[in-house]
Amino acid sequence: MIVMPPFSFLRFALLLLACALQLSATAAAASLQQIRQRGQLVVGVSYVVPEYAAGAKYRTPEGFYIAAAEDLARRLGVTLRTVKVTAQNRRQLLAQGKVDLLLLNLKQADADTLRASATLLPTSYQARPKLIMRSDTDIKRIAQLRGRSVCVAQGGAYAGSMAASYGAVEKVVNAPADALLALRTGACDAAVHDDAVLNGILDLPEWKKFSATLPLDGSPATLTFAVRPADTGLAAYLQQLNRGWSDSSYWVDNRKKWINNVAFEVYLDQNVPDCH
Repeated sequence: MIVMPPFSFLRFALLLLACALQLSATAAAASLQQIRQRGQLVVGVSYVVPEYAAGAKYRTPEGFYIAAAEDLARRLGVTLRTVKVTAQNRRQLLAQGKVDLLLLNLKQADADTLRASATLLPTSYQARPKLIMRSDTDIKRIAQLRGRSVCVAQGGAYAGSMAASYGAVEKVVNAPADALLALRTGACDAAVHDDAVLNGILDLPEWKKFSATLPLDGSPATLTFAVRPADTGLAAYLQQLNRGWSDSSYWVDNRKKWINNVAFEVYLDQNVPDCH
């Protein structure tokens, strides 16, 4: 039996501990190579869009995080899986490697909180809440929203805020097209969504009668990637991708596509006249 001197045993134990820590850090890191070898990109988002069911009406999703995540996965040559995260568990899921990255609409306060444990890489997409109503609405002041119906998209950034901040009665619908359709047919007094796309909707001739709006409280939110501090290679790739998107017509094209698609979905489903 070989007896190891105490000093040698201590060095051996420390060496094993260092190796274990290194392996743990490597496992937690989401390198581009690991993602490509796995063949799947796992992205934490605030809302997982339900899979399209055959025969169902197609609906354009609420935000641009799905389109951006799909574009990233396509560039990496892998499939995409989205995982729902909350403000309470997103840091933990990211740190544990349950997701490769987060893609969230973050206000400044949220970004400051998350920055303490993650590397943030904001995109160029930024939006504020915008409320639209019929041009002849009797709602002329913010206080008059109390008790009135406001349609919001399920999983959207503004669900809950209209009731909490203004006392409105929220009607949560499946998608933006459903909210706008309800506004046109009189099922809702108002609808709320990103100003970055609603401004484009209101430029369309068929939306002239729905141009009334009221200023809502709310700081802008920026669509932002968040990765673990150790994932420097992934962070560098995302930073380069953000620059490429900003220097091209990527966001302009995506907004235009969203506006046209949602307007067309409303047009196809509106089988009754606009409410008068």
